[in-house]
Amino acid sequence: MQIYRTVQKKISLWKTDSNRKPLVLQGARQVGKTWLLKHFGATEFDNVAYFNFEEQPDLKQFFENTKDIKRILQNLSLVYGQAILPQKTLIIFDEIQECNEALNALKYFYENAPEYAVVSAGSLLGVAMSKGNSFPVGKVDFLQVNPISFSEFLAADDSQLFNYLEGIDKIEPLPDIFFNPLVDKLKKFFVCGGMPEAVVTLLDTQDVERTQQVLQNIVSAYALDFSKYAEPKDVPRINHLWSSIPSQLARDNKKFLYQSVRSGARSREYEDALLWLSHAGLVHKVCRSSKPGLPISAYDDLSAFKLYLIDVGLLRRLSLLDPIAVREGDRLFTEFKGALTENYVLQHLIKNFEVQPRYWTSNNQAEVDFLIQVKNEIIPIEVKSDENVKSKSLSVYNGLYQPPVRIRYSLKNLKKDEGLINIPLFMVDYTEKLLSL
Repeated sequence: MQIYRTVQKKISLWKTDSNRKPLVLQGARQVGKTWLLKHFGATEFDNVAYFNFEEQPDLKQFFENTKDIKRILQNLSLVYGQAILPQKTLIIFDEIQECNEALNALKYFYENAPEYAVVSAGSLLGVAMSKGNSFPVGKVDFLQVNPISFSEFLAADDSQLFNYLEGIDKIEPLPDIFFNPLVDKLKKFFVCGGMPEAVVTLLDTQDVERTQQVLQNIVSAYALDFSKYAEPKDVPRINHLWSSIPSQLARDNKKFLYQSVRSGARSREYEDALLWLSHAGLVHKVCRSSKPGLPISAYDDLSAFKLYLIDVGLLRRLSLLDPIAVREGDRLFTEFKGALTENYVLQHLIKNFEVQPRYWTSNNQAEVDFLIQVKNEIIPIEVKSDENVKSKSLSVYNGLYQPPVRIRYSLKNLKKDEGLINIPLFMVDYTEKLLSL
């Protein structure tokens, strides 16, 4: 099964850009970067010359010995087995963070051989860049690849329901004949999450246990990455921090506490471990905002934050929550104090708005789950895990700041009432469109 990713459109637009630069895909390991590039090459080029610096470390010599792009291309053509032709051959450099000279050479492709289509990907590129390695600033185009979203999942699983959501052009309640099946599809998505292999396994086989094993393999592979790529002194701390995330999110107050990682732990001991996980793209750090002002980043309280995983399916698996919860009403949404639902909403906000959300509190009496900056407006967002939507937090926020619009995600139907838009959880991908309505 092939799942259409919305990022594919952006990659295709890159190909025809008159000022095209070498393209770098960023994103955590196993979110589908390599598949996207190979599929792009197979559908839009005559040939694909694929080079993986992790699997073929000898390739590094080509870039260490010269900066001459013609010589580099000659050597790569020998390895590829045929001539690499401009416009006709897509050149893919995979795991490019393993060769800093290749990363730096991208600027020479841009300056001296712009007729060649060069794309690259790096699962731990963020980690490599954080170490201060030289980087061709201004000479490459970046594109972020996130886990599969619910709408992408739905398009593959039920095209009729997907087309129905695509056609919505009014903020009004959905008929039950559509609403109830969409809730069931969302529960199904919570089982696999957005990691491509897990999605394909569940949709192809409908086998929950096999999907469970795929997710466990991904979690185990990440743990191996900790040992293989992180500084030895940080490996135990990364493991402790990573493993503590489910328990951190299971509290009513989800503010990250270092004491919950290990008794007596202090922030300075774990700062490097947290940075490593963040640079690897495995966690999302959501800072508390002291005030919803512009720009939103200017009001970050760096001492208070929440930590979520990149994917709701991975969080469910790391939490050891059995998928049997799907059959038990809305339990899957409400487990861990609604943390799975918050994680789900967060990863979609990040993908759709290309922003890093914050959260807001008021003297421990009110808490708004997320704030996002959209153009010059700060929008407060509340996440409810079921149909019980009673909460004073948005009311407190509204009384203080009078935002032009407020958003609540829940299992209630689509509705707008006095500046508050209630958006069903399965419509989070359509938030931007609903705001425009």
